[in-house]
Amino acid sequence: MSGILKTVDLKKYFKVGRNRFLHAVDGVNIEIAEGATLGVVGESGCGKSTLGRLVLGLLSATSGETYYDGVNIYSCGREEMASCRRNMQIIFQDPYSSLNPRMSVYELISEPLVMNRACENRKERLARVVELMETVGLAQRFINSYPHEMDGGRRQRIGVARALALKPQFIVCDEPVSALDVSIQAQILNLLMDMQEEMKLTYMFITHDLSVVKHISNEIVVMYLGQCVERAESKELFKNPKHPYTQALLSAIPQPIPGRFQRDKLLRGEVSDPIDPEPGCRFAKRCRHSMPKCSTGPIKLKEGGNKHFVACLLYD
Repeated sequence: MSGILKTVDLKKYFKVGRNRFLHAVDGVNIEIAEGATLGVVGESGCGKSTLGRLVLGLLSATSGETYYDGVNIYSCGREEMASCRRNMQIIFQDPYSSLNPRMSVYELISEPLVMNRACENRKERLARVVELMETVGLAQRFINSYPHEMDGGRRQRIGVARALALKPQFIVCDEPVSALDVSIQAQILNLLMDMQEEMKLTYMFITHDLSVVKHISNEIVVMYLGQCVERAESKELFKNPKHPYTQALLSAIPQPIPGRFQRDKLLRGEVSDPIDPEPGCRFAKRCRHSMPKCSTGPIKLKEGGNKHFVACLLYD
């Protein structure tokens, strides 16, 4: 499998005051193989969603590059970018706020088709909408319904159908099941995996739920305050987590065994300020293994075998 999407030292800073910047994404390097799923995990505010929008070109990068199918999307012309956008789509986290409440299901799903002139006439467009509804498991009787008349699972299926309308190759799934009930989560996840197998789709799956990311991902990236602190194949990461932050995240997964709780991995201390952060490891203030040299300079990802990369001085 070859890489369909790649970022090189990608950064996004938001200005929050005079000469002050919030480092939302700070030097992230990722690569996603065609037909694979890259899981991106981390707590709220770590830059996961910002990264997803950057790789789609929905946000402009402060510096760095994003290559889709070998093309740097930040240097694309208008026509070339329009072609890229047809092949790169997103499923948003909140299925209600991402849908126009004034539009029916037919109008919502057909909107990308109309905007990109993907169908020659209304009859062809209707047939495509019906096909998409069947693909995502949405009954045809809802075609004239509105978002407020539907539950969360059906709304999310509308979002999935919109993302599939132009037959893309790459989809960013921005916490697509976090707002849904557990039973509905399973349905949406199974739907995404079935579509990936049938259509050879490539996913970037953003979530804070480690149980979900283990189920769907081939490779996982762990982010903390805008930086990638660990990257490995899914099985390897869960079997042998190396970074103290990753270990703490995995220890927080509820275990069905009474009394099974790893207190030694509880996070303590204050979160570092993401506005003009100090040099060194941004996790140092909460790390039980923190050393003076952790705050002396940048710490880069290094491979420790089995394609397992970690940004931690414990493994130097």
